[in-house]
Amino acid sequence: MDHRKIAQDKAKILVVDDSPLTLEVLQRNLEEAGYAVFTASSVEQAIAGLEQNLVDLVVTDIKMPKVSGLELLKYVKENLKETEIMIITGYPSVRGAVEAVKDGAEDYLVKPFTDEELLSTVSRLLEKQANRKAVEKKALSENRNIVGNSQAIQRVYRLIDKAAATKVNVLISGESGTGKELAARAIHYGSKAASGPFVTVNCTAIPDNLLESELFGHVKGAFTGAQASRAGFFQIADKGTLFLDEIGDASLNMQGKLLRAIQNKEIFMVGSSRVQKIDTRIIAATNADLTRLVRKGLFREDLYFRLNIVEIVLPPLHERSDDILPLVHFFLEKMSGELERPVPQFSDKVLQIFKKYRWQGNVRELENLVQRLVVLAEDDFIDVADLPEHMRFQIDWQQGLERSLAEVEAEHINNVLNSVKGNKTRAAQILGIDRKTLREKMRRANNFFEAG
Repeated sequence: MDHRKIAQDKAKILVVDDSPLTLEVLQRNLEEAGYAVFTASSVEQAIAGLEQNLVDLVVTDIKMPKVSGLELLKYVKENLKETEIMIITGYPSVRGAVEAVKDGAEDYLVKPFTDEELLSTVSRLLEKQANRKAVEKKALSENRNIVGNSQAIQRVYRLIDKAAATKVNVLISGESGTGKELAARAIHYGSKAASGPFVTVNCTAIPDNLLESELFGHVKGAFTGAQASRAGFFQIADKGTLFLDEIGDASLNMQGKLLRAIQNKEIFMVGSSRVQKIDTRIIAATNADLTRLVRKGLFREDLYFRLNIVEIVLPPLHERSDDILPLVHFFLEKMSGELERPVPQFSDKVLQIFKKYRWQGNVRELENLVQRLVVLAEDDFIDVADLPEHMRFQIDWQQGLERSLAEVEAEHINNVLNSVKGNKTRAAQILGIDRKTLREKMRRANNFFEAG
């Protein structure tokens, strides 16, 4: 087995033993195999180190003065879920090691052991860890219609899983277009209430005069025009999830009625004095800063705390740039399938622009743009000239602010000319200058690049 293969990513290993000689030998062998190795001569020292630095694997002796290696095993298992642990024992009987494995150690070695045995066991454990993480990473992104594997979105996946495992209320916040409803649906369909209804309510769209009837329903004759009894959103969502979208826009009147229903888990239909118990999970979403609205008296603090049992903050797209290209591929496949046409190819320059663009409208803006490009594409290749004008002429700030004005101007002129395929009249219009001035600037640009 190639033990260096698994060490290519510089896996971090903590070795714990009260023998300085053993520590030195283990550290040397593991470092020669390509691992990053830390050492500790006691359990206390090891725990102090683990509180400061995460490691992939702990290799520890069982028998040590004061505190046993089994206590370290217990600490790792309770506090470091993703860290593997391997036990070393110097006794002919492996009973202690077997007990340690039962308590959570992944493997053990009995002294004396060869370098090959050490490296083989370490490599096997780290490979097992890598495989488990890969499976978990795949599971995180499946069955949610949420695309991406960036660290930012993986944190969201983990919170979705935790929220789905309970029935507590959830508050989802984030800018418009980040996928708040997708996250809410993922929680619902990942929960035990998945077979129940998922009902979406736009809190902005309900006028106050229809509020109680819409939320709680009404009985026949409750008011003029109530010719039949009708269930409200809470009854429709019973045994399921009520998704309150744009909760920050709800009127104070609506907030009060929502609070009573959520707090008491019961409602009264308009025109009825009979109480109805409800079993409805509440997920609310907002693109507003609710804490700021609470301070201004525009949002009830008691309702905020009722809703915010678990909070999921969806990152804007520019904070998860690693997900942009997978999202582009996903939307390309989806749109091409709907239109029953071949999947077009984007040029490298287009993909670079996508990664650097700010995406004020987040994932929704990206999806809409990909749909537009697929619909309007005249062939199976999409280049810079096919992009909206505001995207074609972005300044690449990442190139630094030390460049001269002449360099920036020359580059911009060339980019504009390339985007309009050399059409000087159109380029002059975009640049806001006449053709004569453009010719002069082109001459200067050419001289600049030749001098460079």
